[in-house]
Amino acid sequence: MRSAVDPKKIEQLMEILGKEARGSGSIYFTGGASALLIGWRSSTVDIDIRLDPEPPGIFQAIAKLKQELNINIELASPQDFLPPLPGWRDRSLFIGKRGKISFYHYDFTAQALSKLSRGYDRDLNDVRAMYAQGLFSLEDLRDCLRAIEPELIRFPSLNPDTLKSRVNNFIDQAFLAEG
Repeated sequence: MRSAVDPKKIEQLMEILGKEARGSGSIYFTGGASALLIGWRSSTVDIDIRLDPEPPGIFQAIAKLKQELNINIELASPQDFLPPLPGWRDRSLFIGKRGKISFYHYDFTAQALSKLSRGYDRDLNDVRAMYAQGLFSLEDLRDCLRAIEPELIRFPSLNPDTLKSRVNNFIDQAFLAEG
């Protein structure tokens, strides 16, 4: 059983990955890792990342770090649940550079859509926290959903009508709370 991850472990992970990678690349944190670094959660079970482009030697470093830091690292991002959103790289927030590795928070609009598609309570709480911190806009949420709608058919486990309904309900609730 792996231990819970806290922000300190993510910082350690970033430092060591920056030293161990044999070339440049980018690592995008999603889910609980973003929640910890920004501060709306105090712990998470695993660290979800997307490598784009993949830094040389990164898998050897990850295998080593999983043991050294006693953490679970998963290759997972919103692109595993939804079509990639247009402009996701531009909306991803830069965290910092360690060695030749650039670290980012994966596009929060994509994270919100992905979490809304799953609809679990923790996911919905994360979406509310991201929105409260101004990490995505309702306009981007709506526009990005429209942009990927034609591609949703490529994700058979996803019900496009349910996703649209959850997005519209979230937007309606956000307007009510602000109004």
